[in-house]
Amino acid sequence: MRRRQFIAALGTAAMWPLSARAQQQAGPTRRIAALWPFSETDPDGRAELGAFRLGLRELGWGNIVIESRWGGGNLERTRDFAAELVRLAPDVIFARANAQLGPLSRETRTIPIVFVGASDPVGAGYVASLARPRGNITGFTLYEPALAGKWLGVLKEVLPGLRRVALLINPETAILRGTFYTQALNTAASAIGVDPVVSKVFNASDIEAAIHSLAKKSDSGLIVAPDTFSDVNGDLIISLAAQYRLPTVYAISRFVKRGGLMSYGPNERDAVKRATTYIDRILKGEKPSDLPVQAPVKFDLVVNLKTAKALGLSIAESFLLRADEVIE
Repeated sequence: MRRRQFIAALGTAAMWPLSARAQQQAGPTRRIAALWPFSETDPDGRAELGAFRLGLRELGWGNIVIESRWGGGNLERTRDFAAELVRLAPDVIFARANAQLGPLSRETRTIPIVFVGASDPVGAGYVASLARPRGNITGFTLYEPALAGKWLGVLKEVLPGLRRVALLINPETAILRGTFYTQALNTAASAIGVDPVVSKVFNASDIEAAIHSLAKKSDSGLIVAPDTFSDVNGDLIISLAAQYRLPTVYAISRFVKRGGLMSYGPNERDAVKRATTYIDRILKGEKPSDLPVQAPVKFDLVVNLKTAKALGLSIAESFLLRADEVIE
């Protein structure tokens, strides 16, 4: 109930005109464009927009107009929205994830862009270095390769007999074509005697085939890497993991709140709110090239106890006490 109330409150806040809530910042109205990876009605997306608006309000920006576009999992629509937002010539553009940052970066090299979620901005060519971005782009990363070891670790804790683990990934949408986490996963798996495999999937049929194949072998677990493809197919993955009784760990907490077993990863809403501090500094005259790319600071472990019981898993009390949220 508390979560629903919180999301409802943020959703309501997102609809309030900022000019009516705060007028601390004098001067002309400033314009921010924002490109989101959610559908417009997605409650998590609305909650993040609410956190975004709240961050700006707390920084004193009452005279802000935010032009939001919602690409969902549609890459063509996202590209079209990126071009549209650049044509609006806003003061700053906010890119919520890598799938949004890519087309925006190709549309403009002059309008400042602040991102949240590009895991390898140097490798992708968005910035020259994390410390000195140099161009018009800076922001906040969310995921790093070492998280693969964390995901495997929590799986091993709830399934001590774990013998094999699969990383579910779509090379067409995943960062570095799905290789971003593989070395860290292989190293962590070798250290605890677990056999790792990368399950490459491109559509719904591939997802079911991969989960069915893995579940046929006892003491198996699944890791769902974060990207647009897994997000769009989240409900399918969750239902198949339940159907085949396959313990699964996700990077994003909303999967668990929809019925997945557990998640470990950065708090995305916190990162979105932190991004407003860079927007504030840019609006006050600083350059993106002088603002270092930052890593996440808040990570959450979320467990769905109802799903654990349905899978026949008995989770230790010490593990549950470490969780930031336990869904019952």
